[in-house]
Amino acid sequence: MTSFGKPLRVSRTGIDGLLLVDLPVHGDTRGWFKENWQQEKLTAAGLPPFVPVQQNISFNHQAGTTRGIHAEPWDKWVSLATGRVFGAWVDLREGRGFGRVHTAELDASRAVFVPRGVGNAFQTLEPGTAYTYLVTDHWSPEAVYTFLHLADETVAIDWPIPLEEAIVSVKDTTHPRLAQVSPILPRKTLVLGAGGQLGRALHDVFGDDHGVEYAARSDLDLTDPALATARQWSDYGTIINAAAYTAVDTAETPEGRRAAWAVNATAVATLAKIATEHRLTLVHVSTDYVYDGTKPGPYREDDLPTPLGVYGQSKAAGDAAVSTVPRHYLIRTSWVVGEGSNFVRTMATLARRGTNPRVVADQTGRPTFAPDLAAGIRHLLHTHAPYGTYNLTNAGPPLSWADLARFVFHATGHDPTRITEVTTAEYAASTNGTFAPRPANSLLDLTKITAAGHDPREGFTALAEYLQQS
Repeated sequence: MTSFGKPLRVSRTGIDGLLLVDLPVHGDTRGWFKENWQQEKLTAAGLPPFVPVQQNISFNHQAGTTRGIHAEPWDKWVSLATGRVFGAWVDLREGRGFGRVHTAELDASRAVFVPRGVGNAFQTLEPGTAYTYLVTDHWSPEAVYTFLHLADETVAIDWPIPLEEAIVSVKDTTHPRLAQVSPILPRKTLVLGAGGQLGRALHDVFGDDHGVEYAARSDLDLTDPALATARQWSDYGTIINAAAYTAVDTAETPEGRRAAWAVNATAVATLAKIATEHRLTLVHVSTDYVYDGTKPGPYREDDLPTPLGVYGQSKAAGDAAVSTVPRHYLIRTSWVVGEGSNFVRTMATLARRGTNPRVVADQTGRPTFAPDLAAGIRHLLHTHAPYGTYNLTNAGPPLSWADLARFVFHATGHDPTRITEVTTAEYAASTNGTFAPRPANSLLDLTKITAAGHDPREGFTALAEYLQQS
């Protein structure tokens, strides 16, 4: 019988991610009322992000009707409009929990959140039971479904009404036993831009785990109009977008402008749509170039973008699209240094060759070494940090490009006084008008990422290690 007056409460179970939820039911002589799904309240109470796209209702005439055990590739919110059921859930996901069972009685005042990969079954305890469920993906004949026999001896569910007396479909009596069930693998992670500086660092951090895929441009062209159907996106749980058009100066040309907007804005908007529709976590790497650099202090995550050039404008547009994704990490970084061509490697080469470079001294920021950036991304994902925007660079005092060049010369055993300081305007004048505008202040505030439990490594330490390994 439905219980009235219970407060909203989310309770964990013995199966990871399976949550029982007590719902307030308000009744009088006319009947009763409840908020069957109220996303804001339920999320605040502890439910994970849940965006349903389809609702199904199973009406059962008789007590003893038994359905399951079915595991689908989506999350499910189960509740009752009328009647009572004995619910049974079996963890069919790969891992230590495989085969774990939880049972509970549901009525109109108790619902359950069933995560992807957990087998769901129920037996009605009253006639006229209306069993409803919201799901986060549309039913598809191409989807992979996993079934388990209702009478499997290993999980040994103690059905209130013995199965031989229950109403069961023939199909539900022919499913495999647990020993024949292949565990459901976790959703995969897709790293885009795998051939770049950050992409290679992400490969070093995440390794060749079977759940992580790496895609360079030759594997997946983000500007392909068919991007939305280029993968079976429901098989993925996370996209890490380390791909970008980063030719800052070339972006100011007509051809470069089109390329920058195609990769940094249009393609990112498509990724945002894919992530939203398939409930994926989207990790997107942005830049200090979304700011004009006129702020006197470090930029915070909530500072409004004010980009100067085409590159920064296209990245800011991509950021706006990413911010609409329910599960997103928008990472703003600066002065990235990794494998391949970069400022630090160029300075080390010039020092070794005896060249005395002219280096800009009125642009200030911090370098970000790709391994440290990759480690920060891994931290946010593995700790399930709150979604949102995070600044992520190496720590330490701000410095100019000229300061960084001098440190490289000194660390490689060369005279740092060989560096000649110039202003941005002077350097731009020497490039015959091909130099794009750049922010004078690229310093990013690291308070939020530190509060999330990640302490960025000191930049000079990272630089010294990088030079030793180069």
